Amino acid sequence: MIRASLRSHLTLWFAGLSLFTLLSVGFYVGHIATEQMKLASGNALLNTARSAAVLLASQFSERQLEVSQLTRSPLFRRGNLDDPDILTTMDLRTQSRAEYAWMGVADVNGQVRQAAKGLLVNQSVKARPWFQAGLQGNYSGDPHEAVLLAKLLPGASNGEPLRFIDFAAPIRTADGQVVGVLGAHAHWSWVTQIVESAVMEKGLAPGVEALIVDAGGKVLYPEQLAGQTVANLTAAQTRPGWSLGEDDYLTSAVAVPTPPNSGLAWYIVVRQPLDIALEPARILFYNLLVLGVIAAVGFGLVAYYLALSMSRPIEQLARSAKLVQDQQPGAQFPQEHAVLEIAQLGRSISGMTESLLGKERELQEANASLEATVALRTAALTQANAELLQLATHDALTGVYNRRRLDEKLAECSQLFQRTGRPFGMLLIDADHFKRVNDSYGHAVGDEVLQRLAALIQGNIRSTDFLARYGGEEFAVLLPEVEAAQSPAVIAEKIRAAVAGAIFATVGQVTVSIGVGVTEPGDGDSMALIRRADQQLYQAKSLGRNKVA
Repeated sequence: MIRASLRSHLTLWFAGLSLFTLLSVGFYVGHIATEQMKLASGNALLNTARSAAVLLASQFSERQLEVSQLTRSPLFRRGNLDDPDILTTMDLRTQSRAEYAWMGVADVNGQVRQAAKGLLVNQSVKARPWFQAGLQGNYSGDPHEAVLLAKLLPGASNGEPLRFIDFAAPIRTADGQVVGVLGAHAHWSWVTQIVESAVMEKGLAPGVEALIVDAGGKVLYPEQLAGQTVANLTAAQTRPGWSLGEDDYLTSAVAVPTPPNSGLAWYIVVRQPLDIALEPARILFYNLLVLGVIAAVGFGLVAYYLALSMSRPIEQLARSAKLVQDQQPGAQFPQEHAVLEIAQLGRSISGMTESLLGKERELQEANASLEATVALRTAALTQANAELLQLATHDALTGVYNRRRLDEKLAECSQLFQRTGRPFGMLLIDADHFKRVNDSYGHAVGDEVLQRLAALIQGNIRSTDFLARYGGEEFAVLLPEVEAAQSPAVIAEKIRAAVAGAIFATVGQVTVSIGVGVTEPGDGDSMALIRRADQQLYQAKSLGRNKVA
């Protein structure tokens, strides 16, 4: 509970009463202004969303109609998919319209017969959704990342993955027989530019952003929000307009009218952060608040001077007690006063001060001793934790990572491979005839050989590679970064040559055999890679040792 002097109480009461009055008026006026701003901003967002939806639907229908009409031209209705004039027509279309990334014709078996710029010719698109749907009728598809064209087309300048919108229509002969499918891939950036241009024409306030959302509420654009969910899209689906969502946005969502049988259900969502939309109302409220503060200060000054003469003795006691608390000199407690209670209070506080100062000195000495003990114990615990971590992840003899840490790292690389498809490699290294070393020179010399061997391997791998003792005289090297198909073999040969060229104390020369394994698309887990590297190690042994397989 906060306690204040009599002077403070009077000041706060007068100031608080005036501030409460003006704040009540300010909140009422601010509420009305806020609702008006919500209405105006929401209607502006709704008009923008409608304009963008109509423009996008118009452009989308034009592309679908263009593909459909092209298949009904006499050139296509003759049914000869290898006709050079078809290729000329598709080349002209893709050159005249920058939105087309690819256009081609496929026969009923899914084989691409002709395509603009020769891309994907003779390849099979039988499994692609646009081809399967295109056999049945006109088709427009949701955006998807490039699959077959990913390696054939230049990547986006901003590093984002290539994404396409598919258009397709069946190619029918004059007698109505379907002989193939005309497919076209439009750049996803074409769709986003249409929406951006519609929003920019409106000249909206700062903070307004436009989104393309599918029927499930998942964001398709912009890329940095892809996969997120628009919380209040459900209300917009049933009642077009604007609403205030739980994410503190004013949001307007309008369904995009799409061509019949397209299978698309998109929404243009235009939203603005609530704090930006309501900025004018907030400024009005702040002005009223400043006015209330100024009035409260005026009433407080009047109350302050009225209470000044009544509160001075008590304030003097409070100042002296604060000096004692802060261990500052100059504390004086009045021993005599016209008011009996104030004089008694001064004598009591003076006696307690002397007692408290003595106790405080004793407490400071005890705290200093306790802090030193805690610091010493903390340092010992930190050192013990570091040693435990070293023992848990490193081999005690060679100092490299142990089998347990290797398994963890291997699982991490395998999960990354399953998610991204980026391959990684593994080297299994075995010391040749190591049993002879132990039998001839003893296990102590064998341990020295293993230590030197670990150091040689560590010195001939990259900083990104991961060395661990696999077991006994075997070591394993994980290669998370495989720049080229032959790079693991190059690193393995470098290790083999370094070991073969080194002189080991007491033993002389030691050689190693190395098995190289690289992940393949069909690998279900890391065990396939281990078996592959192990088989190659046995192959290296069978070739006479001191080999890389």
